[in-house]
Amino acid sequence: MPWAVLAAACLGMFAASSSGTTRAPFLLDMARDLGTSLPLVANLMAVTSVVWGIASLLAGAGSDLWGRRPFIILGPLGLALSLAGVASAESFAVVMGWAAFGGGCAGAYTGVIMAEASARTVDRQRGRALGWVMAGQSLTLLVGVPLAAWIGSFIGWRGVHWVVAGIAVLAAAALGLSTLRPALSDGGGAGRGRKKGGASALSGPVLRLLAMGVAERVCYGLTAVFFATFLQTTYDLSIAAVALPLALFAGGNILGTIIGGQLADRLPNRLLTFAGAMAGSALVGFVLFSWTPSLVGTVALGFLYVFVTAFARPSLMAALANVPEEVRGTVLGLNVTSAAIGWLGAASLGGWMVAQGGFTLFGPLTACVALLGGALALFGRR
Repeated sequence: MPWAVLAAACLGMFAASSSGTTRAPFLLDMARDLGTSLPLVANLMAVTSVVWGIASLLAGAGSDLWGRRPFIILGPLGLALSLAGVASAESFAVVMGWAAFGGGCAGAYTGVIMAEASARTVDRQRGRALGWVMAGQSLTLLVGVPLAAWIGSFIGWRGVHWVVAGIAVLAAAALGLSTLRPALSDGGGAGRGRKKGGASALSGPVLRLLAMGVAERVCYGLTAVFFATFLQTTYDLSIAAVALPLALFAGGNILGTIIGGQLADRLPNRLLTFAGAMAGSALVGFVLFSWTPSLVGTVALGFLYVFVTAFARPSLMAALANVPEEVRGTVLGLNVTSAAIGWLGAASLGGWMVAQGGFTLFGPLTACVALLGGALALFGRR
């Protein structure tokens, strides 16, 4: 296992995810300092997500033409520049521009680093390798946001942006040093196999895998975005009181991703593993939002739900990475784009459902989407 590359990739994922998520504790402060409204500041995440998805698609295809190293080094450096721009901005319009630029830089990095990690491992190592890379995103929820809130109490939201910019620079340096030696299969051959590769990137099996990814992200996103609100609404909790439940939630995500990566490389059929995990997600998700026995019981169900859902992700990623080398960057870039679609769908649909009637429909919705994703896996398992 190329542990140096995986550690640097995990740090880069942590920086990319932290660039937007760590703003959450400071939305009110940012709105006040920039002289704008809270909803506008909150919408920075939506703008970032859209640009992130578009940039990932373009960068994935570009990495198949020009190689991956420029994207995995310049992406974090550009992200650091954008964070410095946000920290120095005096108006919301400037912050919006820098945030959009940062989303593009993060998108240029995330899909390509998945392709790089896949190229540096053999097929039966990829579930574990991609699980460790994706753990960087989960660490943002478990460590990044609480640490940002603590640091921000001393240096403010602008200082937190400078700190995350420093992490992004460190990640770029680590990635540059750890990828000096060529991968097992070098994706830098410009134009190599592009006619065949372009068709492979949009083939039926790949599109089916991408649709499965959208289903998984909707299931995860609905809970990741609204779990705190669900707890506050159901048990009348304060913001401070949901900190520990959210930490347990993030811990379940990390544990599920790591164990799922281990089993993705050991079980004979990854798509059957994905289908089984999504079936479990459907059952637990339905119970989570339909039965509220106590705060402890609901938090335990939330931990179990995110564990089972995260368990499915490495198997899907390893299956997506098992494509011809000349289109791997394009396919994994499309995966990030489809994940952004899933996140946006979860946020918009979940927000509408909460406004209309609370959380009563969340259980049936998560169950149906999870079963649909599992059915797609069974249908295309060969």
